[in-house]
Amino acid sequence: MSLAILRSRALAGMQAPEVAVEVHVSNGLPAFSLVGLPDVEVREARDRVRAAILSSGFDFPARRITVNLAPADLPKESGRFDLPIALGILIAAGSLEATDIDGIEFAGELSLTGALRPVRGALPMALGARAAGRTFVLPAASAPEAVIAGGIDVRAATSLLDVCAHLCGQSTLPRAEPASAPERAACADLADVRGQLGARRALEIAAAGNHSVLMSGPPGTGKSMLAARFPGLLPDMDEAEALETAAVLSGAGLFDPVALGRRPFRAPHHSASAAALVGGGAIPRPGEISLAHNGVLFLDELPEFDRRVLEALREPLETGHVTISRAAHRAEFPARFQLIAAMNPCPCGYLGHPSARCRCTPDQIARYRGRLSGPLLDRIDLTVVVPPLSEHELRAGPGEASAEVRRRVCAARALQQQRQGKSNQRLEAADIDRHCPLDDAARALLAQAMNRLRLSARAYHRCLKVARTIADLNGREVIAANEVAEAVQFRRALDAPAG
Repeated sequence: MSLAILRSRALAGMQAPEVAVEVHVSNGLPAFSLVGLPDVEVREARDRVRAAILSSGFDFPARRITVNLAPADLPKESGRFDLPIALGILIAAGSLEATDIDGIEFAGELSLTGALRPVRGALPMALGARAAGRTFVLPAASAPEAVIAGGIDVRAATSLLDVCAHLCGQSTLPRAEPASAPERAACADLADVRGQLGARRALEIAAAGNHSVLMSGPPGTGKSMLAARFPGLLPDMDEAEALETAAVLSGAGLFDPVALGRRPFRAPHHSASAAALVGGGAIPRPGEISLAHNGVLFLDELPEFDRRVLEALREPLETGHVTISRAAHRAEFPARFQLIAAMNPCPCGYLGHPSARCRCTPDQIARYRGRLSGPLLDRIDLTVVVPPLSEHELRAGPGEASAEVRRRVCAARALQQQRQGKSNQRLEAADIDRHCPLDDAARALLAQAMNRLRLSARAYHRCLKVARTIADLNGREVIAANEVAEAVQFRRALDAPAG
């Protein structure tokens, strides 16, 4: 036959839309045309496919070859279309007799020798193939990732010849097996941190209610050390969370199948651009906030980030997703991350330090703190001062281990799931009225705090959410005055991050 149609998948945000690879071989001067809005990587497939076919022992047809990737208005990128293009040429030229290709989808990048290389986005493509009820053939290195989708027949291939032998019935490609899951990775333990009871308490509350935290203190007081130990306080992801997180990482080519279920921890440098943090590109790709979905985003030296980059965090912190719009393309990525941020109290970092080394002027300090806008700070639930440690505190024994804190966090999270089906941080205004009952003393204290601190409506609701989490840690259904007082105290630190 002179026409062959095979199925593959593109990537568009979190989706993997179906692509029909149509190959037509006709008489005429030798030519190889590739149409259908291909990116540079896809156009280069012409040379890779030609070399792979010849290296596999087939004759490359000296005829006019036209390859169309439909639909034509969907951008196509990466080398995942190499395998279906090569198979389509062989079938259309009559070099390969294949039956029942309508029930199979193909993806894989070809080397010049005909070997198959792994592709990005195997998991989202497998989810799409599962919905279409088709078998999925892809490189052996990508197959364990695709198996995670479940309910789909995934076949692992190592070369173009292996796939050709499978299609013509000479041999059968093996079914892919899931990667062996390792034991839970040991996280750095909170017991390593000496002192800093206030910061430890803030991290426990943040982990229990999925709240964001800003730590302020001089250099060397343990802010980064505390942040690195925060993932060890979080409960395990459920199956839906693990699959969604894996799909985001897979689309970026960063997913390791053996890491399924581990909460991501992303710590971009303060020189990161808005596109790196939020996502972007001509064909939108996820940024750091989406790669930290269901995990932790740690921003050290927060005021050193570009002001526009920080302002881009405001909407994702509120909504849990980000929409990236381009002239011809639009993509939406999940971004429900926990923000852990750290900053110095002044440009030199030593304001309030016992050594009295700070020489920053009040104007310099005001400009430094002014890099963080009020609307951004309003969206941070907990702010805590991390002071310098004394020699006595440094010589003290280890603090409470992460396992004990994690046990309390998991118990509080279980209460929230039983009561409202989500974490306290995700409560809407109507949910707050229903699930955050206050006793009389707590109600009076919160009203007084709102008037004196001039809290916004958002800050008022966030205080209530934090108080709800503290009550959950204490095992109380009705929020008491001492729990409101602790929640308000973490808000007051916003007015004086230096302590």
